[in-house]
Amino acid sequence: MDAFWSGVGVDLHLEPDAADGRRAGLERALRDAVRDGRLAPGTRLPATRRLAAELGISRGTAKSAYDQLIAEGYLTARQGSGTQVAPLPSPAADAPEATTRARAPRFDLRPGSPDVGTFPAAAWLRALRRAIASAPSPAYDYGDPRGRIELRTALSGYLGRARGVIAPPERIVVTSGYVQGLALLTRVLDAGVIAMEDPGLPFHRDVVRHNGGTVVPVEVDERGASVRGLDDAAAVVLTPAHQYPTGVTLHPERRRALTDWARARGGLIVEDDYDGEFRYDRQPVGALQGMAPGHVVYLGTASKTLGPALRLGWMVLPPHLVDAIADAKLHTDHHTESIGQLALAEMITSHAYDRHVRACRLRYRRRRDQLLDRVGTRRGVRGIAAGLHALIDVSDEAAVLARAAEEGLAVGHLGEHWHKADAGRPQGLVVGYGTPRERVYPEALEVLGRVLEGA
Repeated sequence: MDAFWSGVGVDLHLEPDAADGRRAGLERALRDAVRDGRLAPGTRLPATRRLAAELGISRGTAKSAYDQLIAEGYLTARQGSGTQVAPLPSPAADAPEATTRARAPRFDLRPGSPDVGTFPAAAWLRALRRAIASAPSPAYDYGDPRGRIELRTALSGYLGRARGVIAPPERIVVTSGYVQGLALLTRVLDAGVIAMEDPGLPFHRDVVRHNGGTVVPVEVDERGASVRGLDDAAAVVLTPAHQYPTGVTLHPERRRALTDWARARGGLIVEDDYDGEFRYDRQPVGALQGMAPGHVVYLGTASKTLGPALRLGWMVLPPHLVDAIADAKLHTDHHTESIGQLALAEMITSHAYDRHVRACRLRYRRRRDQLLDRVGTRRGVRGIAAGLHALIDVSDEAAVLARAAEEGLAVGHLGEHWHKADAGRPQGLVVGYGTPRERVYPEALEVLGRVLEGA
């Protein structure tokens, strides 16, 4: 039933849906006309008798539609005034008060993300097709909370040869990224005291606290994390291959001291190997886990090598924690998405993953070298042997950050990484060189150079 009515000085096209019945269709058509403004507040509607005649429906149908919309508040009816469109609040009135959004930076040199433009879409698609073609039908059902055996087996071989991790498949749990692994472990430790590097990533401290853990700082110096302050800790979270954000590599003596602490006190070392594959001036430093596999939880992720959107991470656990972590995973999200696991397993076993990591390592080394060419001769630049970020010493963070904002440049800074603010702490910029696209990276470095020179 399509119709125009024009008896009130306007032409209004109504399209009642006959499939829902004439009354329901008329209600919906009038309701939509009020909502989208075609019937403005105060508009007088035709009498039910006239509307029924114009639309070819019974008067009772028209009256029922009016009565329903009056009950819903879309229409009003008063004796002598007929039926009118009710005054409704504008959509903006129901929306939360608008907040001023920060203007997106022209250049983003904040740390934490890779160049997602390097995602190997063609290789991933090939792996996905092969994985789906060979996947057994149970792969589409609920699965093992530890993850697909295909991926755990592939990771076992890869982590052993690439990172020196002792990783039998039965001791691997696949997670939806590093953060979930840290959260699961915190819950399993049941509100224990967890020591975390100072400086370190504040978001990871928040993850521990949100999951019931108590955070205490562990000092980081030019040799990496210290064993001081671990007396009451059940676990210590470390980034030994490339400390975040200082970039220092954990010294061999500290490695021994920390593993000795774990053995003597029954403590746990949580190894965050977030960018261990990206080392430029020598072979990658092997994972700490290989020195004490019974006391180290190794956490890895595809977020830096492939991309954060995949949400694929893994935990290599001491035997006594496997069942507890698997149970916590089961009651969190049952299991990580299976098809992506199968695709990653295919990429690893076909060595497409290795080829991609090598290509990225060359790309990021060139970027590191460009950064050094632009700013490295003017001031101290630390943490440059590995990873996707560098720490640049400055004497006044606030002034440099203000100048960077004026230039449209976003960078990280050391001050936000300390457990407690202290005016006497070292200051610096944490510059990520993974995020920008290739075409804008040189210009971003030029802006960074100007900011540093002006400061």
